[in-house]
Amino acid sequence: MKNLILNPGSTSTKIAVFDENTMVFSKTIRHLQEELEEFSSIIEQKEFRSQTVIEACNEQGIDLADISAVIAIGGLLHAGVGGVYEVNDMMIRDLTACTYGEHAANLGGLLAAEIAHGLKIKAYIADPVTTDELQDVARLSGLPEIERSGKTHTLNQKAAARQAAEELGNAYESCNLVVAHLGGGISIAAHRDGLIVETNDPRGEGPFCMDRAGGVSILEFAKLCYSGKYTRDEMLKRVNGNSGVAAYMNTRDFLDVENLYLKGDPQAIRVFNALAYQVAKEIGATVAVLRGKVDAIVFTGGMSKAKIFIDEIRGYIESFGKILVYPGEFELEALASYAVRVQKGEIEAHVYKGASA
Repeated sequence: MKNLILNPGSTSTKIAVFDENTMVFSKTIRHLQEELEEFSSIIEQKEFRSQTVIEACNEQGIDLADISAVIAIGGLLHAGVGGVYEVNDMMIRDLTACTYGEHAANLGGLLAAEIAHGLKIKAYIADPVTTDELQDVARLSGLPEIERSGKTHTLNQKAAARQAAEELGNAYESCNLVVAHLGGGISIAAHRDGLIVETNDPRGEGPFCMDRAGGVSILEFAKLCYSGKYTRDEMLKRVNGNSGVAAYMNTRDFLDVENLYLKGDPQAIRVFNALAYQVAKEIGATVAVLRGKVDAIVFTGGMSKAKIFIDEIRGYIESFGKILVYPGEFELEALASYAVRVQKGEIEAHVYKGASA
């Protein structure tokens, strides 16, 4: 059972072929800026990217006739529960029209469908970024005009949670877990009975991160918005792209911060400690959501590779329960596992119904 895995980003397409749960090969196809500039939208890149995927497989000696299914990261779709979805006409329409927003991840389902159609096999996506399993009590924000949602790093969150459940010797669906995804964005989520019932929105809640502001005083933020210093677009870029660590230290690479911290740089020490503090504080709040009954606190994402950072956070939270660390990201592996499980009949693929759901 060989499956083709696709994970398109803004300037690259990660691909892999798995023989069941064993990776046969993987490659990150880099797309030159001048190549992408030929297209007026992300969706128009579909044929171009599809061809690069096929060429990369051919170069690796992969016979596409041996592929059982194609599965991709999910894009911006109508909110629903996590899991695996078979790509259908409704999904293709919503992704093509960017009904719920334009994002490179929208190409995932479209590329999967394009390649699978030619091979006469099925195409799937899993754990789209618009997955929303939030419990109802968590939806009120304090402003009726703004409802909280469960959008988060769903795919890697659930991959790490399943890994933790396996290590604990339990089914994911019977565990209480707090998972901290520490990467370019930071999400800290409560997993209860196989659902992400609470999470910060990594675009505007929770800890600051490498280039995002996280949760700030709404009163002071409102004043800044109307100070005349920024246009609307400048402010949106400020809080999601030019704030967080980048604003304090002029770098978006956590390794730079870690190295300066070890050298005793005062600003690096201040930012490093503050970030660890904010992550720990968010974990504490998430433990409360689970009423203190936590099987494990799980760390994942690129920043989890920094042991000194995890140790700093550990000092705040170790009394809460068992701590498990899975550095890096496991999106390709998670997609491969979904493909195997749905083909073996261990799980059923959801039917995407869009806004009619």
